[in-house]
Amino acid sequence: MRYQTTLAAFPLVGFTAATAISSTNCSASAFQKIIDVNGTEAHVQWATYVPEGGSLNPMNYTSASEYPTGLPESCAVQVNVASEGNSSYLVGVIFPYDWNGRMLSAAAGGGINWVDMGTGTHYGFATVSSNLGHAGIDTTGTWALGRPEAVIDWGYRAWHGTTTLAKLLISGRYGTGPAYSYFYGCSTGGRQSMKNMQVYPDDYDGIIAGAPAWWTTHQQLYNLKQTTYQAPANSSHTIPAEMFPILAAEVLRQCDPQDGLTDTIISNPEGCVFNPQTLACNSTSSPNTCLTSEQLNTLYKIYNDWVDTNQTFVYSHLFYGSESSWLDGNIGLGEPSTIDQQYWYLRDLMGLGDSFVWQDLDFSTVELADHLNPGNATAGQYDISEFANRGGKFIHYHGLSDSYVSPGASTFYYDQAKSAVQANGVDDVDDFYRMFLIPGMEHCYNTPTDMNAPWYIAGADQASTINTSTWSVPGYRDAQHDVVLAMMAWVENGTAPESIIATVWKNDTTAEEVRRQRPVCHYPYQARYIGKGDPDEAANWECGLLY
Repeated sequence: MRYQTTLAAFPLVGFTAATAISSTNCSASAFQKIIDVNGTEAHVQWATYVPEGGSLNPMNYTSASEYPTGLPESCAVQVNVASEGNSSYLVGVIFPYDWNGRMLSAAAGGGINWVDMGTGTHYGFATVSSNLGHAGIDTTGTWALGRPEAVIDWGYRAWHGTTTLAKLLISGRYGTGPAYSYFYGCSTGGRQSMKNMQVYPDDYDGIIAGAPAWWTTHQQLYNLKQTTYQAPANSSHTIPAEMFPILAAEVLRQCDPQDGLTDTIISNPEGCVFNPQTLACNSTSSPNTCLTSEQLNTLYKIYNDWVDTNQTFVYSHLFYGSESSWLDGNIGLGEPSTIDQQYWYLRDLMGLGDSFVWQDLDFSTVELADHLNPGNATAGQYDISEFANRGGKFIHYHGLSDSYVSPGASTFYYDQAKSAVQANGVDDVDDFYRMFLIPGMEHCYNTPTDMNAPWYIAGADQASTINTSTWSVPGYRDAQHDVVLAMMAWVENGTAPESIIATVWKNDTTAEEVRRQRPVCHYPYQARYIGKGDPDEAANWECGLLY
């Protein structure tokens, strides 16, 4: 296996590590002094020293999968920042003693994302995250009720405030601000990074957005819409849970060869011609082993875009190859518990209250959501030429087996952004924006067990699926395999990523023996087998146009 020292290729020209406060001073009072001198309205709640190999567990989690472990020697701090009205938000920063001169923000994920922050410190980044003004994940609780300023903080404002404060603390801690600043997140974290890029294009030099749930006003409604296809539970049109693995196997059987190589991976699900009639019931079929005509109609809805009044495109369909995670995703079985978890946005943020039921969802609901756009959260600004013109770089990736956020939402954004920036004088979108569609990857990480597709690129949330002390790509810590290092190479050396090599191990919990590696080409290119050599080795693939 090839191994390269992580940051050796990215020296900081002219960087000096003079410190403004003692390198051994990891006290709340020292950080409070930095804040007070600069007139910021914020209170340091705590600061703690983390020894080499130590852990950081401020939430007192009982599972080691929920907090960072095996950290480099660091100092961590948590600050409460006053916002507008009755709102405030928390900011967490980890300062490694061996700093690389850069900042990495890890998008919020149910609070301050200490796990991804911990991952970043192994590279040498000073790492940053926020809770965006509320505890827990967005979809639980009633944190938004009666708190309009908190909704705005959640939508976009808290990240800018977090970024500003973090740069202030970094400058005070090390004696200089970060030479480069990066931001990565996946799912709603991808939305956070994209929104910050659109509203505050000067905050970051590089943005990495994985499977971004960017279209908030449509995403949340579609999550409910696709659930209703199965509702009410156990109806004659409801596809039973037992059929999902059968459907997944049949999709793989039909679609896998159509991309040119039978390898248990669907490389181009949008190019597959799938015939669901092979699963149609007949007189000899056993129960729950086939699809009735009504169930086939439900399947047709799932596999097709939500298009509504006046042929308005509302949201993209799910792709072939996502079936294995439908039970874990938002389709479910139409059960009340599955539907209820989608109500939070309509009930709390749109203000429709408890009287709203799934049968009320129609195009007027979509129009109301677009009108209200709670918290201005949707990252729907397509003209990102201001970010491009100031030298920013944007890497966007999405798994093609994602059943939570459709990959079609990502291709829709890319196409719209490409048109918008070209109209505003940016001739080649590839100069600053590249999207990577990862065959067989589910939502942010993992792959269906029947595919075993390479998916790991060291993106947000990925390292912790191995363990919370893992970082980069074990054995392949270089810009060819690691999306964070690929972004750094692009921003700092001008080396744009033509492809990123994805990895899957024989045992993803140990990441010791590689099962497969394959390049993921930037859209609209696709990896193609050269026709000789082991197809599980990346060297035997090349990038060619998707169409």
